[in-house]
Amino acid sequence: MALPVLLRDNLSIPVVGAPLFIVSNPDLVIEQCKAGIVGAFPALNARPKEVLEEWLKRITGELAEYKAKHPDRKVAPFAVNQIVHGSNDRLQHDIDLCEKYKVPIQITSLRAPDDVVKSAKRYGCLVFHDVTNVVHAKRALQAGVDGLILVCSGAGGHAGRLSPFALVPEVRQFYDGCLLLSGSIANGASVLAAQAVGADLAYVGTRFTASKEANATDGNKQCIIESSGEEIVYTNLFTGVHGNYLKRSIAAAGLDPDDLPVADKSKMNFGSGGNTKVKAWRDIWGAGQGVGQIFDAPPAAEIVARLKAEYEAARAALFAGETVPTSLKQAAE
Repeated sequence: MALPVLLRDNLSIPVVGAPLFIVSNPDLVIEQCKAGIVGAFPALNARPKEVLEEWLKRITGELAEYKAKHPDRKVAPFAVNQIVHGSNDRLQHDIDLCEKYKVPIQITSLRAPDDVVKSAKRYGCLVFHDVTNVVHAKRALQAGVDGLILVCSGAGGHAGRLSPFALVPEVRQFYDGCLLLSGSIANGASVLAAQAVGADLAYVGTRFTASKEANATDGNKQCIIESSGEEIVYTNLFTGVHGNYLKRSIAAAGLDPDDLPVADKSKMNFGSGGNTKVKAWRDIWGAGQGVGQIFDAPPAAEIVARLKAEYEAARAALFAGETVPTSLKQAAE
């Protein structure tokens, strides 16, 4: 298992903040990086496409300034998520801008990221690719990616069906490089568990949807706070790709969350919003099964501080042969 040099000395905890459609913005990304975890956003969140350059200027500038003022602190690099799909007609534009601003990490989703990798290698960018199974993992490695993000059962938004206890060991049979694990990770003990099962980094998304900086509506944040893991619905209706969504948001859109039709994959379109009049991410809120562990929406820096404290408490308990607390609240009790 190998952590890239870029990440080895710049993380306060082995966590990457997952890119969240609509939700991730410069405010959130900057605060995540300043707190010592990788902050990421989908390029498509910057609309119209000219806004992406404004975001890249701001993020690179503010992080450089912060590092100069605080040379003793761990400041993580940021990442941009690229949707590699035929319906994303601005992909090349976004790739070119990332190269212009020397974005340190690009996260790719859906199809094999050959063009992204080609651009990234010209300036030393790391490329991590989302996968849900072994077939896709091997194809991504053929493209030359620097790491794999294993999106397992329970992850928010687009997600796979496999347990991390199945997928991580299977991928480790043929790959000893950098692995990120996604799926219901909302506390520091789960970050430690991700490492224990064989991953290098935990990929945390939904926990940051419920944060002060996130570009999520108050209703979205409150729905996460009030929901439990069993209120997550797994369906491909909204984008053509299977994903996990908040049951209450589906019902609020006038649909029956317990009787959803199957989508036509051939109509998958990230420009139009999918297979229904309601739009994923805006009307239908993606979230993982870890929602039952989220009770507030504090600043991102506070969330990272909690994750770090929980991670260290869990590691200490494990080494001492004690029951591992899953949260600081449980540890205090």
